[in-house]
Amino acid sequence: MKKGLIFSIKRYSVHDGPGIRVTVFMKGCPLSCWWCHNPEGIAPGVESLLETRKVGDLEFSEPAVVGKYYSVGEILEILKKELVFFRQSGGGVTFSGGEPLLQPEFLKDALMACKDLGVHTAVDTSGFCPWPDLEKILPYTDLFLFDIKHLSDTRHLEHTGVGNGSILQNFRMLIQSGKETMVRFPVIPGINDDQDHLMRLREFLAGTGKGNITRISLLPFHKTGSSKYRKMGLPYRMEDTEPPSAEKMKELKAFFSETGIKVKIGG
Repeated sequence: MKKGLIFSIKRYSVHDGPGIRVTVFMKGCPLSCWWCHNPEGIAPGVESLLETRKVGDLEFSEPAVVGKYYSVGEILEILKKELVFFRQSGGGVTFSGGEPLLQPEFLKDALMACKDLGVHTAVDTSGFCPWPDLEKILPYTDLFLFDIKHLSDTRHLEHTGVGNGSILQNFRMLIQSGKETMVRFPVIPGINDDQDHLMRLREFLAGTGKGNITRISLLPFHKTGSSKYRKMGLPYRMEDTEPPSAEKMKELKAFFSETGIKVKIGG
């Protein structure tokens, strides 16, 4: 039986799709975004780390294991305990990461089982994957949360470690498939929030075929994941970047609302 490598399971999530949800964070990601707030989810295997902790003025290290294998059955047992909340709130399960499509066979099996259980399914993806892997899960995914980080291939490569050609092509094909999709755009000051890029992105979204793009979520950069880098002994490249102001986010909401698509600040 296939098992999936997962680094966190979050109950009562309200930012990863409609209603109250369980978000399953699958380990492994082909991107290394400078602003990633889940750096523990990037490496594709179980990791044994020395986490640095601080208590008062004392600093010490202790071993920690990141990543655990779950069967589909074990995931379902967790979801069964939440069914009443799903039904009352219109919620369900969201597979996130990392990048869930880095484990395509397990993801497909898990989505199929969730649909058999009557649970609404969502997949949060960077879109960086072979199209056939994405196509296989279409029948079992009710909603896609699709991240678009930068339209420039050069800037995308610089700040995430991969180009965006296959990502944008997969996005176009996903929209053509008719699947409900919410676009997630992380607003990263100094990287993707210049006026030229914002104009291009607005035109791209408006012209892609907005009928089944049900929402644009503007995700303001934040530093809540910075402590994880210290704990894991990793460099944090966004130390000097400040989050966008509330006023800036309101302006961007109005700006992208001109696409005719519903816009929300946050997940």
